[in-house]
Amino acid sequence: MIIITNSGRIAPAYLHKRESMTAKTHKKLYVLLIYLALLVSVLVAYEPLRRNDFVNYDDDKYITENPHVLAGITRDSVIWAFTEPHFHMYHPLTSLSHMLDCELFGLNPFWHHASSLLFHMLNALLLFWVVKRMTGFVWASAFVAAVFALHPLQVDSVAWVAERKSVLSGFFWILTMAAYVRYAEHPHVGRYFLVAAVYALALMSKPVVVTLPFVLLLLDYWPLHRLRRKPGENADLGKLRYQQFSAGRLVMEKLPLFILSAILSVITFVVQHSGGIVLPLGRIPVKYRIANAFVAYLKYIEKFIWPHKLAVFYPHPAYRISMVTAVVCALVFILISAMFIYLGRRKRYLAVGWLWFVGMLVPVIGIVQAGDQAMADRYMYIPIIGLLMIIAWGAAELGAKWQYGRIGLGISAALVLVVLSVCTRMQLKHWQNSVALFKRALAVTKDNSRAHEGYATTMMKEGKLDEAVTHYKEALRIEPRLYAVHTNLGLVLLQQGKIDEAAACFRLALRLKPDFPFALNNLGILLAGQGKIDEAITCVEKAIQSDPDYPLSYYTMARIKTQQKEYSQAIEYLEAALQRKPDWPDVYASLGKTWFLMGNVDRGISYWHRALELNPKDIGALNDLARALATTEDTMLRNPTDAVKYARMACELTNYNRPVLLDTLATAYAADGNFPEAVKTAEKAVKLAEAMGKKRLAEGIQEHLDLFKSGRPYIHR
Repeated sequence: MIIITNSGRIAPAYLHKRESMTAKTHKKLYVLLIYLALLVSVLVAYEPLRRNDFVNYDDDKYITENPHVLAGITRDSVIWAFTEPHFHMYHPLTSLSHMLDCELFGLNPFWHHASSLLFHMLNALLLFWVVKRMTGFVWASAFVAAVFALHPLQVDSVAWVAERKSVLSGFFWILTMAAYVRYAEHPHVGRYFLVAAVYALALMSKPVVVTLPFVLLLLDYWPLHRLRRKPGENADLGKLRYQQFSAGRLVMEKLPLFILSAILSVITFVVQHSGGIVLPLGRIPVKYRIANAFVAYLKYIEKFIWPHKLAVFYPHPAYRISMVTAVVCALVFILISAMFIYLGRRKRYLAVGWLWFVGMLVPVIGIVQAGDQAMADRYMYIPIIGLLMIIAWGAAELGAKWQYGRIGLGISAALVLVVLSVCTRMQLKHWQNSVALFKRALAVTKDNSRAHEGYATTMMKEGKLDEAVTHYKEALRIEPRLYAVHTNLGLVLLQQGKIDEAAACFRLALRLKPDFPFALNNLGILLAGQGKIDEAITCVEKAIQSDPDYPLSYYTMARIKTQQKEYSQAIEYLEAALQRKPDWPDVYASLGKTWFLMGNVDRGISYWHRALELNPKDIGALNDLARALATTEDTMLRNPTDAVKYARMACELTNYNRPVLLDTLATAYAADGNFPEAVKTAEKAVKLAEAMGKKRLAEGIQEHLDLFKSGRPYIHR
């Protein structure tokens, strides 16, 4: 058999077959190289992620302070994941992924970030495979996958551990597309069941994927071309590889998926509404929601094209929005939509890409406003694919008309990917920790109450109380109804000794949200400090009733019971706190102190050691353990040498400026027989206590000093 080649050369058939096989081998090789390049580029772009910590914006609620998640994979935690909402959302698979991370890695942030990054890499690889399988275009599909993987708009979804739901739902979204492509190639009930099953997993990862059945209908239009053409339609649709059906048949085919979407939409609305995060129309009227929606659509496009001034939170302008700007944005949006839909009759990728982008953002565009954000970068995780399809196929079409089109497109694509990688690395630095995250948000946004709140909370945890007060007050100036901010401000004021101002903050927070457990708990602490024990107990009991899983309320109740010398009840509350928040150093330290006060010194010491294993810089545990080892009557347990060691550690951590810790160190010196150092240290403690105006404390230390001067140690009886 003879074959005539494209050049006119006559060649044997076996030689043509060999060349064809060689071409296929080369194609497979560079496809494998594309997969490898995607992996390497993501690892290079996201390399700074390995140094990033958790942030105090939802990471605490989702992971670091969530007792169900911290417990790892247990029977109770799995039941909770499937039967209870997780921070006003129903996404049991996401909760299970966090539990698995805690089970395997504890609270090491590196591995939690690594898990999110792994899903992002899988999504990029799977996206390349699916788009290539649907269209047959290798390089356009590679461009879509590469920009999806490297665009800085994706950083929020990958670098924010609490946003695991985006990358996880993205994984099942793309996997559903892959299953659907196989079903479209050979429709069969078994393959359809697989589509529905994977889609159910996507729904259990993040509710926003309820739009997926609509996107599958778009894929039927292009690139699968499953929609039966009208008579006389002569558009260049390429080679048809799938059986075609009527529009009604394709819609009915998706009916089970639409039912799944409807069920989860109802669940999500009920959960969010009961959690109080669905804003009533009185807060933001419909006209302002619609106005912001049009502005947000164009801002998403702007940040897609020019990713600048990215922030974790963009405050909703509400009444401050310019209606002139909104009308202009609406007209531009309508014009773009009309243009893409009109041109999409022949260039179907234009209509599909645009409707993919627009339709996927509908649940989060703010018509039903959940939360007070105007928009969010993380919402673009999957919608960005629609815009990428428009660019990739539009560029390929334009490049085909240019003599050096392929070379020009290749160079341009490479430059774009390099720039995006650099931008992503820069954006990751803003996610390094809470301070960097909120500083960035404050720098690139205006009137951002959430950013001020987050930054203030970070300052409070670092002990910078004055700075915390400044930012909490600024947050309340912008939005006076933030009950959590009133509560946190009260907590800072309480630490500063401004009791009346703190009480006013707690009571104002409770007027805004009467069942807020954090405010109830803190007001209980304040009242207990004033000796109003009955009122304090009432507040903390209400906090426990409001949220039985809130561990801090049990810890506070234990402290009150200890204050009343009801030690057995205190231990019960401490153990309840530990059940809800395992490995909490403060609880172990309190258990140690309570058992010591009950006379069980051995058990108390074991709990203190456990507290120091979890937090070697726990000053309270160091002090209590040192005092117990120095003053116990049990000579078998008394250990003056270790007492001196632990007391010194506590004093070094506080620069020797706390009289209570100096008194413990003096007591340890005396127990060790070093009375000159004991006297010297106790004298310093007395002077420091007097200088601080703590008269009763100074008198107590003076009693110990008199013992040391007479050459006698202090023994606790």
